[in-house]
Amino acid sequence: MSVKKDDMKKIATRQGFGDEIVKLGKENKNIMVLDIDIGKSCKTTEFQKQLPKQHINVGIAEQNGAGVAAGLATTGKIPFISTYAVFGSLRMAEQIRQEICYPNLNVKIACSHGGLTPANDGGSHQGIEDMGVLRTIPNMTVVMGADYYSTRKLVRQAAEIYGPVYLRFTRDAVPVIYDEDEEFVIGKAKELKQGKDVAIIANGDTVCLAIEAANQLEEEGVSVKLLDMHTIKPLDKQAVLDCVDIGRIITVEDHNVINGLGSAVCEVVAEAGKGKVRRIGIQDQFGQSAPYEKLLELNGITVENIIMNAKQLL
Repeated sequence: MSVKKDDMKKIATRQGFGDEIVKLGKENKNIMVLDIDIGKSCKTTEFQKQLPKQHINVGIAEQNGAGVAAGLATTGKIPFISTYAVFGSLRMAEQIRQEICYPNLNVKIACSHGGLTPANDGGSHQGIEDMGVLRTIPNMTVVMGADYYSTRKLVRQAAEIYGPVYLRFTRDAVPVIYDEDEEFVIGKAKELKQGKDVAIIANGDTVCLAIEAANQLEEEGVSVKLLDMHTIKPLDKQAVLDCVDIGRIITVEDHNVINGLGSAVCEVVAEAGKGKVRRIGIQDQFGQSAPYEKLLELNGITVENIIMNAKQLL
């Protein structure tokens, strides 16, 4: 099922995965979905219904799912493991390292409920470390789309490139930013604004906050360069170096400030030997049961905090 931009204001990126994987599966019979018994939440029930011969439900057994996916990949299949981010990154970490990344197999790990978007589900279900953990494993690509349409394009890209890919989606609905014709390339940042006073680099569900902050700053005469860094590994280093020339960078992410987008950007900036970076994200603390917007606020992931940090850098 396709969703038109005019029909909605917000939609979860997990729905983008659910819609695109059906289309991909019909185009390529080697594409398979491995569910960990939560297909309804991960939006793979339509794939199971329409393409039952390309679907396997391994039950509540994430580690076994990783092993089955690895085995399928050795036969030429393109398996997408579908589960929650907290389980797909942490419970499966050993199997991802040893059975998928070490032999560099063509397995995709497609995870819903990334970051704080599980909200009232609480800290146990909020995957706040996932991208940081998996970006440290060789051969792994780590991606998070900002909205429904970018997610669909990035899921398709993941299916077309060879190798392990971690795809992170939101549970909660997030604003639609892009038109359905917008193109994306894994490993290449999407420039949303050109500017010379301050650079804002965001990814995932925080891109909409960065856009609002940039718009408000520009109304006050501040020229903002804005990037959607949907891929944190491989990071678009040249895009970051272009921001280093500005000298003032703010990163925004729905992820622990340790080892996520902010850390990846800081690594490039440190090696360049110049420039300042402010990291806005989850403040190295577990989440709790609360509305999504409240959890963002408790961690300073707000339009107001982005603006304040920009002004302090200026």
